[in-house]
Amino acid sequence: MSHGLLRLCGMVDASIQTLCRVIIYITTVLLFLILAINVFLRYLSGSSLSWAGELPELMFPWLVMAGVVLAAQYGSHIAISWFLDRVPVSARRVIVVLNCFILMAAYAALAWGTYTLMPIVSTERTQVLQVPSSVTYSCMLAAFLMMVVTSLTQAIRLIITKGSEAPKTLLGQMPSDH
Repeated sequence: MSHGLLRLCGMVDASIQTLCRVIIYITTVLLFLILAINVFLRYLSGSSLSWAGELPELMFPWLVMAGVVLAAQYGSHIAISWFLDRVPVSARRVIVVLNCFILMAAYAALAWGTYTLMPIVSTERTQVLQVPSSVTYSCMLAAFLMMVVTSLTQAIRLIITKGSEAPKTLLGQMPSDH
C-alpha cells in the first residue's frame, strides 16, 4: 500500500509540476512578445497597443505563483536551517512533517480567504480589457491549493520513507554534510 501511495504522490507532484511549467513557459513567452511588440510599435509609430499594459499585469501573477509552487515542489524556498541542523535526524523528520501540516493549514486558510474574496473582486474590472480582478485572485487560489497538495505529498513521503525521498533542503544538512 505504501508503494502505491508513494507512486500516487509522484503522479500528483508530476502533474502539478507540468501544469506550473506550462504556465511559466506560456506566460513568459507571451509577456516577452507583448512587451517587444509594444516597444517596437512605440519606436516605429510613436503609439502603442492600449491593451498591452494590462495583459502583462494580468499574466505576471500567474508566472510568479507557478514559480512559487515549483519552488515548494523542489524544496527550493529560502529556509533557515540553523535549528534543523542542530537536532538529530529523527527529530528533523518529525519537525519537518509537523511543518508540512502547519503549511497545509496555513495554505488552506489562505485559499479559503481568497475564495471568499473572489465574488467581491469580480465586480472590479480592468480599464481597457474589462477583465474581472477575480482572474488574478484565481491564480492565488490555484497556487494555494497546489501548495496544500504539495505539503501533503511531502508529508506522506517523509512519513513513509522516513525522509529518504525528501528533497535534501527540507531536512537541512545531514550529518555526512558537516
